[in-house]
Amino acid sequence: MNSINHRMPARRFAVTAAATVLAAGPTALAGAGSAHATTDHGRASAVVLRTGLDVSLLNKTVNVPLAVSLNEVQAPNSAEKTALTARLDGVDGGRPFSVLRADVATAKATVSAGKAEGATRLAHAAVHVPGLPLLSLIEVEEVTSKATCEAGKKPVATANLLGSVTVLGKKVTLTTGGPTQVKVPGVGEVRLDLSKTETTTRTAAASALELKVSINPLKLNVAEVEGTLKLASATCEAPEPVAQEAAPADPVAEVTPQGAPAEEGLAETGGSSTTPYLAAGAVALLAAGGGAVILSRRRRN
Repeated sequence: MNSINHRMPARRFAVTAAATVLAAGPTALAGAGSAHATTDHGRASAVVLRTGLDVSLLNKTVNVPLAVSLNEVQAPNSAEKTALTARLDGVDGGRPFSVLRADVATAKATVSAGKAEGATRLAHAAVHVPGLPLLSLIEVEEVTSKATCEAGKKPVATANLLGSVTVLGKKVTLTTGGPTQVKVPGVGEVRLDLSKTETTTRTAAASALELKVSINPLKLNVAEVEGTLKLASATCEAPEPVAQEAAPADPVAEVTPQGAPAEEGLAETGGSSTTPYLAAGAVALLAAGGGAVILSRRRRN
């Protein structure tokens, strides 16, 4: 009798453990097959004017960097600027100096889940450098640029020059065949590149005009103005394709006894491959419990 009572808790624990596994099965399966989508939204930028010039005063006793950006915008978030004037303080004898004036100067950068785009437009604009207060470095009627990058597509970069261009007081004709040189005795020279574009598998960049400047005006208290200048530049980087994470393994399948055959059709009834074994165990426990009761009664009689 004592030996029978001693074994019963173990049998009850076995049945309880089996019930716990079955109860946990649906909960464990709830996460199976789920996936998380991740994406890089890409990048875009746009700037109407960017200068990288070095201004040296007479006899090169003082060097002043002329680094100016007008309407520079960047995204992953949409952005747009429309300022018409870029100013620099402390260069022209300590007075504010206007580097660029324009009737239209817009830069826009937008990014969405599947597309990144930068775009600029500059119209009726004049660029000045220190030492040439009455003579424009360059005047343009209109220039535009756009860089478009879509996920899974080839990036596109375009730049357009619309209307005339005047450099150091001279009207020039630009071609895509190569740079154009403009030289003015006693003033300096400018090299212009028209509509430069670059693309890769995921990026694009466009500049409507790029200028390499070397100005040496006589008797204007400025020894040299050297450097580069860009008008209407746009760039983009395409969003990365959505990546799916691998689904986690089925926890119920992992507890299937080694060598046990898979039962077809169990998914339709809500069962699993372990169900027949758990049921058989429960029947065996019930049979053993019934035999123990009969044996106990016989001993009491």
